Amino acid sequence: MMRKICVVTGSRAEFGLLQNLMHDIKQASDLNLQVIATGMHLSPKYGLTYREIEAADFIIDSKIDMLLSSDSASAVTKSVGLGTIGFADAYAALKPDILVLLGDRFEMLAAATAALIAGIPIAHLHGGEITEGAFDDAIRHALTKMSHLHFVANSEYRQRVIQLGEEPHRVFDVGGLGVDAIKRLTLLDKKTLEDSLSFRFAEQNLLVTFHPVTLAQENSVAQMTALLRALDAFPDAGLIFTLPNADNGNDELIGLIEDYVSNRWNAQAYTSLGQLRYLSCMQFVDGVVGNSSSGIAEAPSLKIGTVNIGERQQGRLMAQSVISCDGEYSNILAALYKLFDPQFRKSLAHIKNPYGDGGATERIVKILASYPLEAILKKPFYDIQTSG
Repeated sequence: MMRKICVVTGSRAEFGLLQNLMHDIKQASDLNLQVIATGMHLSPKYGLTYREIEAADFIIDSKIDMLLSSDSASAVTKSVGLGTIGFADAYAALKPDILVLLGDRFEMLAAATAALIAGIPIAHLHGGEITEGAFDDAIRHALTKMSHLHFVANSEYRQRVIQLGEEPHRVFDVGGLGVDAIKRLTLLDKKTLEDSLSFRFAEQNLLVTFHPVTLAQENSVAQMTALLRALDAFPDAGLIFTLPNADNGNDELIGLIEDYVSNRWNAQAYTSLGQLRYLSCMQFVDGVVGNSSSGIAEAPSLKIGTVNIGERQQGRLMAQSVISCDGEYSNILAALYKLFDPQFRKSLAHIKNPYGDGGATERIVKILASYPLEAILKKPFYDIQTSG
């Protein structure tokens, strides 16, 4: 009997990481792929990126519209409630055997809550990681406790999931899905990419993504303002901005970016680049700047340096290609100068990505197809102090 594997995706970045996994599940003879699209995918504000899912030849089995128009904490909280209702209805119709969730966003909290109560086993991807500057950190760990299979990106993260009380035989170190994407994609050549973006690369270029710091929202605007001021120290550099995720406090950041690029010939902002264009940009820029996980998990595989600003990613494993700094103007500026330093750039050739060298997708699909589902919902707490 074919297992029904239901994959939930709520954002452009998340779909980029999931796309290869979804393709391989779809192609597996013993698995049946189901897809639920929610969150940013269904919002005109964020580019209606569900169309990218359909363009990749996936059928969306259910669309759950849960985002409210406001970016306030109250609106995000209400979105979780709306999502939980929508997921309950979707699961009743689809009856999946396993639910696949990635990461740490509030959309996944709604998806997991409904699945837990419905008795649907959850396979969680990229657990055990730490991002101390965002409430996503707590959501990620909550999802670990609500899940039944765990696919982590590093042995250190595996140990952390076990530390949370999960049985070791349920926790699999498969590597990072972002590395898989780089290995399996044929990236665009520069001319094709420039035509697609309506943007011409300069001699020096930066890819900039800065999301709200949800546990210190008052700092987000100050840090973005300092970053934009620091970027002005490089007036001839090409600047490609991707707009922030649908987190509370994002509207003001979007306004700052849109105002900045409107007054500069060398800068352009995009609601959604999609995985192919985003990674293709990464291979042609001198560095990734901001506080996105892509600069930590993917950029090292392309031998690209990263300026990681503030606390949002604090706690993640980072390669030597990542230059971390606080959100003060002078420190961001110093980090940017280091990014362009010839000696630092020379060192990038020897960088090793702590998130592995590919193969995560194949490992995950094999386990999804073969792991015994009988009694999978019953999880004893694995106490590392008393267990051998």
